[in-house]
Amino acid sequence: MRDDVFILGVGRTPVGEHWHLGLRELAAAAIFEALDDAGIESVDALYVGNMLSGGVNGQENLATLVADAAGLLPVEAYKVEAACASGGAAVRAATLAVASGAARVALAVGVEKMTDGVGETVAEGLATAADQDFEASHGFSFAGLSALLMRRYMHETGAARDDFAAFSINSHRNAAANGRAMFREAIDRDDFRRSPMVASPICVLDAAPICDGAAAVVVASREVLRSHHRPVRIAASAVATDTIDLGSRADILHLRSAAVSAERCFRHTGFGPDDVDLFEAHDAFTIIAALSLEACGFAPRGEALRFATEERIGLAGDLPMSTFGGLKGRGHPVGASGTYQVAEATLQLRGEAGPNQVAGARRALAQSVGGHGSVAVTHLLEV
Repeated sequence: MRDDVFILGVGRTPVGEHWHLGLRELAAAAIFEALDDAGIESVDALYVGNMLSGGVNGQENLATLVADAAGLLPVEAYKVEAACASGGAAVRAATLAVASGAARVALAVGVEKMTDGVGETVAEGLATAADQDFEASHGFSFAGLSALLMRRYMHETGAARDDFAAFSINSHRNAAANGRAMFREAIDRDDFRRSPMVASPICVLDAAPICDGAAAVVVASREVLRSHHRPVRIAASAVATDTIDLGSRADILHLRSAAVSAERCFRHTGFGPDDVDLFEAHDAFTIIAALSLEACGFAPRGEALRFATEERIGLAGDLPMSTFGGLKGRGHPVGASGTYQVAEATLQLRGEAGPNQVAGARRALAQSVGGHGSVAVTHLLEV
């Protein structure tokens, strides 16, 4: 296996409600931008991260659809699904293809068109990431399961609901400076406090929105590099899993998949949490942001809320987090979020993040979580 895999180009559509665009148009737009950024016209393999195309859009065989729309036929192509971590899994598949020598250039694109379905249809689709026998069939929604985690965290730590506000405040502040984010306005603690309840104790500002979007990443071997490239090395890539249902876990507040996949990246590179300059976290809910910080070793158990409240996750903090707004502020088109994270981390390391730039960033950890920690895909990038 080759250990010199690089990101040469990235592409991102704005995140929002794209009523006039379908899956093929969104994916193709991100792919064209990524290929142009890389200065490459063709690829050896295409991996399409997506979660909901069958249930919400009535479209499977998605990778062939996207390959056709992007003018990449007859390229090898298939869809990658790992619940909300599908986009990260597509990047992992592209990384493995290049690392193994099966491809010199591979392209990962994550795409999701959630607004094609009514709220109930989308909620049912998201619930397929939970255990159908023991959770979803008993009426547990995705927000409801997150509420259970948050309530348990509050019970064990003595935290109040308002203590989670710092994550949303940070995400919205960063999204306000991101021209491709869905929510481009800052919020404060009072806004968080007044936010309508969704599933107690989770309110609207704890949760990422339903939206559409696509992001793409071109991955290549060292021999493809040219003088015009601004390569970012994929220093490590790892995946880990845990039980789908929360009830089967010995400790529901420990995201074992997140911890194991991050540790595998650290072990492979010899780096540790203190060597990371920014963290693109899977902040679909504020409780998942908190548990991810702790699982990856950035904060001790029970200390994530204090870590965030002390502004240590801001752009000028110890560990800038969700630097383009994350899932909460930028938006969470579920199967695409993992590719957005990797693309945004790449822009940071290339010094091309504009007003969102983290000064001197050289290493980034991007982690995409599926379900409530049933799968986690982690990439450690460096320049």
